[in-house]
This record gives sequence, structure tokens and C-alpha cells, in this order.
Amino acid sequence: MLHRAAYAELGLDWTYDAYELAADDLPAFLDGLDRRWRGLSLTMPLKRAVLPLADAVTDRAAQAAAANTLVLDGRRRTGHNTDVPGAVAAVRERYDGPLDRAVILGGGATATSTMLALADLGCADVTLMVRDPARASEVLAAAGRHPRRPAITVRHLADGPVDTDVLVSTIPASAQDDEVLRLAEPAGVLFDVVYDPWPTPLAAFAWSSGRVLVAGLDLLAHQAVLQVELMTGEHGLPVDLLRAAGRDALAARG
Repeated sequence: MLHRAAYAELGLDWTYDAYELAADDLPAFLDGLDRRWRGLSLTMPLKRAVLPLADAVTDRAAQAAAANTLVLDGRRRTGHNTDVPGAVAAVRERYDGPLDRAVILGGGATATSTMLALADLGCADVTLMVRDPARASEVLAAAGRHPRRPAITVRHLADGPVDTDVLVSTIPASAQDDEVLRLAEPAGVLFDVVYDPWPTPLAAFAWSSGRVLVAGLDLLAHQAVLQVELMTGEHGLPVDLLRAAGRDALAARG
């Protein structure tokens, strides 16, 4: 719905639809696309599976080891990552102060992209809190590929709060129990990447305590604006337009 709203605003008679694919089916799917196709948005595990299938990968996608966007130009395929700059834009829309220390809850692809975004914003000290330390490997590897090489400390979610400027949650709303909310207490800025269901317990905590909240829909809308720009070549699309389309679609779900 976000992309469709953008195309309508731009006066483009374009379509944007969802396809369910297993990673093993991606090569054949891409080979079957004709020149009418301009691009794809990709979710996990396809963000990783697409990398060896692209003719070129941007530096940002290489850092994240994930391409959530594949732009098609004739027969040429270029992998991009709009999750990272989308997260940067989402944070800066809500908060323009310094972010030197961060806590990220959860591991995996979303934790990796938000860590890279925080490093872009100047964060040099990141505490990654996970239930399984094995989940930290992707984030640690990506931190080593970032020019600023932020220091990553891995802790268990049960270890208790850590002093921080911003806390990012990549864990489901159903896992946001009282223990998780205590981890949020030291942070002045809370960033919850979840957008459905909404509000999450963490979002409700941010509102009730007067903290700055960066919402999952903020991230979704900002990264989608960047995808539309890459696919259409059109710039200046208002993020509020896509955010409203997302809000309406979620409301329609009940």
C-alpha cells in the first residue's frame, strides 16, 4: 500500500504486488522477469539470498550483507539497502541530539541494519542484548565492515539495564515483558521497529514516560520512500504520504 500510494502521487500507472518465494526459488523467479519489471522489495531470507544473484551491490548492502531492494535496469540487477538510511532518517525525524551509546534488543538482520544506522549517526558504543549469544554474530561482523567500527558488547537480555542514549527493540511485541521494559528505563530515545500490532508495550511505555519514540511505521515509510526513488528516479516524495497509507492499511486490518 505504501508503494501504491507513491505511484498514485507520482501519476505512474505502475503495479506493486506481493509474491511468496522460498530462497531456492529466487533465481528462477528473477530469470523469468521481463523488461517491464523495475524492481523488487525483499524480506528475509531473500535479502541475503539475492546478493550473489545481483550484478552489482552497493557499499551499504555489502556492509549489511543484505539487500532489501533490487533495482532492475534492463538485464542489469543492482542490490541496494534502504533499511539503513531509512533508519537514520526515521531517528533524525524524531530526535536531532547526540547518540553516543546505544542498546539493541535482539540479533539478526534488523538488529544489523539499525546498528549500522546508529554508527552512521555517530554512535561508538553499542550493547547488543540477546537471549542466544549466537544471534550476535551477524551484528559483530557488520560492525567490522563499518568505517567507524563501533564497539559491540554482547549481553544477555536478563542481565539488566545499561546506561544508554537510545534503545532499539527488534523483538516482537509479545516478548516485551516487564523485564524488557526495565531495560528501556535509562534511554531517552526508544526505537521500536515493530509496526503491527501497535502500540507495542514499549511504545506505550515511551508515551507514558515522555520519552522520544521512533516507531516501526516511521522506519517502514522512510525506507519505502528511498525504494520508490531508486525504482522510479523521482525524488521529493513526502514521507507523511506513505506513512498515512501504512496507517490506513493497518487500520483496515483491524
